[in-house]
Amino acid sequence: MRNFMLFPLSALLALAPSAIAQSGSFIVSQHGQQVGTASFHLTPTPHGSDLTSVVRIAMKGLDYDLSTTERLTPDNRMRQVQLSGAVNRSAVTVTATPDATQIVLNISANGHTTTTPLAAHPAAVFLADFDPGALQTLLSLAVVQNGHDLWAIIPKKDGSIEPIQLATYADQNGALDGRPIVVHHLVATISGAATDLFSGRENQLLQAELPQVGFALVRKGFVLTPPSKPGAPPADQRAAQPAAK
Repeated sequence: MRNFMLFPLSALLALAPSAIAQSGSFIVSQHGQQVGTASFHLTPTPHGSDLTSVVRIAMKGLDYDLSTTERLTPDNRMRQVQLSGAVNRSAVTVTATPDATQIVLNISANGHTTTTPLAAHPAAVFLADFDPGALQTLLSLAVVQNGHDLWAIIPKKDGSIEPIQLATYADQNGALDGRPIVVHHLVATISGAATDLFSGRENQLLQAELPQVGFALVRKGFVLTPPSKPGAPPADQRAAQPAAK
């Protein structure tokens, strides 16, 4: 049984957003089988930081090749985001720009373009599927916000912004590059769908169990012990594939 614990997050995680360069490379898997890769790189700038993420997935029913560039404030709040690439060989571009009153989301996909004004929330994370940079930003903002008043910008269809509910669970064990480490465990719930997040002592993202059936992001060199979920799917799910976004 997992032991449910309440906030504050600051008692469990590193206590400040990072002001130094960070990067991470991840394996994207479904039911324990690799289906792609993902990476992010955070570079400090005079006005905050630049975050770039790249996700590539190639499997039956899902061909996903996207890159995201984001400008962040010194405390990891969004200044501007641009996403580009292809989903199932169809070009996709998305931009998000906040101001004092709203976040303007522009989405171009399948030959259709929409512009959606969203409610402004200072602690909003641009949350594209399988994006480890976005999940790292969420971990950093969770410390700043003490786990409260967090929001996810969802760049699907016309776009939406949804509240994020965070809960902390008991620490677990793992190994990074062969060295034993303590692993922090959070669960982020967005629109009823849960994502398990596992992070290290410096609040770096190590693993994410995603809401898409059987999908996970695992940092290269990291092993959670014991695993959070079995690697093989149930027999009636082995032929299942995710719906194209």
